[in-house]
Amino acid sequence: MTSTPTDPKLSAERFFDEGKPVAYATTKTFDSSGLGAYYKPIEAYEGFHRFDPDFTWTMEEEKKVVRTIDWRICTWVCLMFFALQLDRGNISQALSDNMLGDLKLNTNDYNTGQTIFYVSFLFAEIPSQLISKRLGPDRWIPVQMVSWSLVASFQAFLSGRTSFYITRCLLGLIEGGFIPDNILYLSYFYTSSELPGRLSWFWVSYQSTQIWSAFFAYGILHMRGINGMSGWRWLFALEGTLTGLIGIISYFYLPPSPCQTASVFRGKKGWFTEREEKIMVNRVLRDDPSKGDMHNRQAISFRMFWDGLMDWHMWPIYLIGLSWLIPNQPVSAYLTLQLRSMGFNTFETNLLTIPAYVLFIIQLLVWTWFSEKINDRFLLGVAGQLWTLPLLVALLLIPANTSHWVKYALSVMVVGHPYIHAILVAITSRNAGTVRTRTIASAFYNMCVQASNIVGQNIYRNDDKPMYRRGNKVLIALCVYNIFLFIFAKYFYTSVNKKRAAKWDAMTTEQKEHYLSTTKDKGNKRLDFRFAH
Repeated sequence: MTSTPTDPKLSAERFFDEGKPVAYATTKTFDSSGLGAYYKPIEAYEGFHRFDPDFTWTMEEEKKVVRTIDWRICTWVCLMFFALQLDRGNISQALSDNMLGDLKLNTNDYNTGQTIFYVSFLFAEIPSQLISKRLGPDRWIPVQMVSWSLVASFQAFLSGRTSFYITRCLLGLIEGGFIPDNILYLSYFYTSSELPGRLSWFWVSYQSTQIWSAFFAYGILHMRGINGMSGWRWLFALEGTLTGLIGIISYFYLPPSPCQTASVFRGKKGWFTEREEKIMVNRVLRDDPSKGDMHNRQAISFRMFWDGLMDWHMWPIYLIGLSWLIPNQPVSAYLTLQLRSMGFNTFETNLLTIPAYVLFIIQLLVWTWFSEKINDRFLLGVAGQLWTLPLLVALLLIPANTSHWVKYALSVMVVGHPYIHAILVAITSRNAGTVRTRTIASAFYNMCVQASNIVGQNIYRNDDKPMYRRGNKVLIALCVYNIFLFIFAKYFYTSVNKKRAAKWDAMTTEQKEHYLSTTKDKGNKRLDFRFAH
């Protein structure tokens, strides 16, 4: 984004055509009222040839374009995430088929393996993002998918602790970065207000995988004994193969950007007309001009990387990422093992997990929608912790001889908690303010989440089962901590916005124009930038 005015006629007012509102030049991330001419993408930006500050369109046209993007882009991204979770989460079904017993592993061995996975996943996040930014997510994501599908399939040949640890490590290294890669990719097509809703469906596909994989597992685990293989070995082999096929198709299907959809496989004329491409480019840039700072094949330099990492305005979000999921994580990870300990067989166990995931999906969609409706994010995080807190207290205090169905109901409620991950991921992207910070911040936030998974994976220990009293006390303490952390983040960003607004509003139009023409402040450091909270 440069500070060179393109056309002094451009303003922040809505355009009208026969009384119907059409494209508007106001931005959600920058307070550009009356100064829209000072927000222009770099010439290397892949959509620069479609940039037009005077271009207008009807709301009906925009809705049609967004529907097409939803169908062609968002739906496929959700399918790819489905594939990720199929291979990342099917170990839960494998556990229900006596995988640990077959490999002569105990609970602590399983915890160690999962810790290895999350550590590997964590350290692969930023390198994967840097590769993705250089090659393009449309190229790098399919390579990841095919690579991890091979490792996932070869889990069918696990022989013990060592091979289990090795495959966990390889899966983490290859899968790490996949989620922020997709978030960066979606940001090319959607505005800041649209992204949370699409990301909610992104995580719906993740959780719906748990439901579909439960049905898959129900059938595949019945293959135990065929060719002398355990059911869980068939599970890894078949589901890994399916993921590989989706990855191969994705390589030819994904377009690099809204203006680069034409190809032999997608059609020589592409998916969109020239007018539709102009609508896509200008609506995204008017919402967030910083998306025109770089082109989609431009690598992140070391200086850009360091500046993005040291952006202290993003740190409250990272702190939240380190802990907000932990109170729910252990119960989610041990759901199938707890059901087996209650006396349910392999197939009953997999089917009984479905209500928890259905509740999860409902909560995810409702809370994400509600956050945009009331234009609030962090206070909804408080609501999520308040949902979990009394459930953890109940799990701590109930007698050991409590009915299995009571324990099951509490576990379902914990797993199906208000999931605000889509909201936090979107706010990370939105508050970054530049493409280079967005690239680093999305990866670093996800690293923090993976770090929280490592912690969460080791709170329930073998010597604390079956009631995990000690572990639940730790989870309750973290839940209380998270409540205060969300409140702090809310206060932090509102305070920064108020201080900036006071300075910005006190400036004359001439002073604002001078600032925009001469400032060296970038992204979320600019006086006209406003944080979402």
